[in-house]
Amino acid sequence: MRQRDPELNYCPVCDEEYRSDIKRCADCAVELVSGQVKIAAEQGLMAKKSARSMELSENDDLVNIRKGTLLEMKKLQQLLAKEYIPSLIVGEKSGNCGKGCCGTELFLQIKRADGEEALAILAKDFKRTTGLDHHDLSHAGAVYNPDAGQTVCPACGFRFSPTTSTCPDCGLCFG
Repeated sequence: MRQRDPELNYCPVCDEEYRSDIKRCADCAVELVSGQVKIAAEQGLMAKKSARSMELSENDDLVNIRKGTLLEMKKLQQLLAKEYIPSLIVGEKSGNCGKGCCGTELFLQIKRADGEEALAILAKDFKRTTGLDHHDLSHAGAVYNPDAGQTVCPACGFRFSPTTSTCPDCGLCFG
């Protein structure tokens, strides 16, 4: 855990620290929280995490949350273990294709009660590793409509006449 100064302010989104006279984050434009509040919240979260049992028993209600190779499942298992969420890697009951060309597909299982928190952790890691949290996705829902008078490119947000099947700004092809 990072060392916190109770005299400073912290951004709840990007975790940057600021002098006590600054009230808003320059990057995120959100109100800062005091170091005392941040320290108390982190201590409460740490107490909650450390109270969890890392033991799994046969009576636990386990659910599959991911399927993949052993290397992928071990990486995700380590990620969850850092947050004190126990997990189990299990193989498919049917095995693999039997021809020797397919790798074994494994499942990562967790307690059903830890499901929401585990999925949030995995989603946060996915965004971090793919860089999706640094991209503007506001135009991702745009649809190229060749019958409209003007359309929006879903990749870059550029508005253009649909007389061409390629975005004049980024080159995305629609045809």
